Amino acid sequence: MLARHAGASRFAYNQCLRLVIDALAAKRTDSRALVPWSGFDLINAFNAWKHSEAAGRIFVASPDGFLAMKATGLEWRHEVSAQAFEEAAIDLGRALTAYSQAKGREYKGPRVSFPRHKRKGHCRDSFRLRNKAGKAGPGLIRVGEDGHPRSVTLPRIGAVRVLDDTRRLRRLLRPIAPIDPGTGRPVVAQRARILFATCSRHGTRWYVSLNIQAADLHPSYRHPSRPGDDHGGFVGVDRGLAAFAVAATATRIEVGRFTSPKPLQQTMAGLRRRSRDVSRTQPRSRNRAKATRRLSRKHAHIADIRRHFLHGVSSQLVKTHDRLCLEDLAVANLVRNKHLARAISDAGWTELARQLSYKAAWFGTEMVVCDRWFPSTRACSRCGLVKQPMALAERVFCCDSCQLILDRDLNAAANLAAWAERYHAQASDRQAGGRVDNASGGEGTGHRHGDGETSPGERGTDALALVACHRTPEKGAFGRRCDETPVRL
Repeated sequence: MLARHAGASRFAYNQCLRLVIDALAAKRTDSRALVPWSGFDLINAFNAWKHSEAAGRIFVASPDGFLAMKATGLEWRHEVSAQAFEEAAIDLGRALTAYSQAKGREYKGPRVSFPRHKRKGHCRDSFRLRNKAGKAGPGLIRVGEDGHPRSVTLPRIGAVRVLDDTRRLRRLLRPIAPIDPGTGRPVVAQRARILFATCSRHGTRWYVSLNIQAADLHPSYRHPSRPGDDHGGFVGVDRGLAAFAVAATATRIEVGRFTSPKPLQQTMAGLRRRSRDVSRTQPRSRNRAKATRRLSRKHAHIADIRRHFLHGVSSQLVKTHDRLCLEDLAVANLVRNKHLARAISDAGWTELARQLSYKAAWFGTEMVVCDRWFPSTRACSRCGLVKQPMALAERVFCCDSCQLILDRDLNAAANLAAWAERYHAQASDRQAGGRVDNASGGEGTGHRHGDGETSPGERGTDALALVACHRTPEKGAFGRRCDETPVRL
């Protein structure tokens, strides 16, 4: 059922794209032709097509030998949820909106091309469902019902067993009954509600990611606000390859050092072996399918190790420090270096900056982005002397003026903290890290205005794991926006 819904979503996306291409071709000859471009228009166009003769027809023979054609439409449309079609149309509407905005003269972002068709086996199998209210009252997406705590109920699919524990999530979704001071009667309310469920296949396993809207963290879990005249307390975080991240204060006191597991580098031999196994098999054979599944499981395992490490580092930084300073790295430009591209991609600098940005908002941490051209590595953290460009092999910073000898990464982190204490009021608030490459479906599920969508949603078979927005593992609190990253509950 999950694979069937993913295929239906891919089919609806391709068919809506075909309708747009045909409408654009018709508009070249007739300027009055309408082109469905927004999510609403694409949903209406697809609904009209799926009931039409072009989607399916049969010929009925009468007893007198007369043949009559009957339009059946898309016959298998009732086997899957209609929301899979609608959300695919909304995704295409967002892609078309991004394409039209990229063609504008004032657009300065990355290049956005016209949407392309999705090919089976070449795109990620995923679909999204909305939590519409049912006839009985509660939403159609429920967690832990019918006597199965580790289960998720999805529209049209039904109850699906999950691997992870759902106790904290069920406690958050459990209705509470506060007393109304006006009437004196209990008022049933929920601390959180489910907005969407995104099912996707990673490797050979299926994951369901729940987008949950909840209240902010309790003030006791957030960092207290500092007075306006307090400019200290910043901790600089320097990202690197030898040491993944080094955190230090402006007084050159190291408060954290993190070493990356380097999952891609550690498993490169296994990846090459499995890739050779795939190349040795015949195309479209069963052995090719088996070898491909083994290779996909290895890639998924590497991604899980990297994601788990990044979540641990970002959570520890925002929980233990109320002021952070990151350098604005041009990661998209750095990966062009053929000698360092693999190591930089394996480190995940951009993902760390993304996680720090939204987790800092949860815990009340002030995060400052340092100027991109600030020489944090070459400047002395004691006297401020800027040296000549340093080679990557030089791991110790030696100042020729004040004779300071300090670890290279520690010196850079101290410079970032000092810069933040001096210029944090003028610092830019854009996200550090640069462009996110290979982002599937976007990083969040927040509402986007102006693209004609009907919902604020975003975008493996051994087991189904439950994924939800991870805030504080100790307290089980959840945030307003869901992080679409597999997190064990």
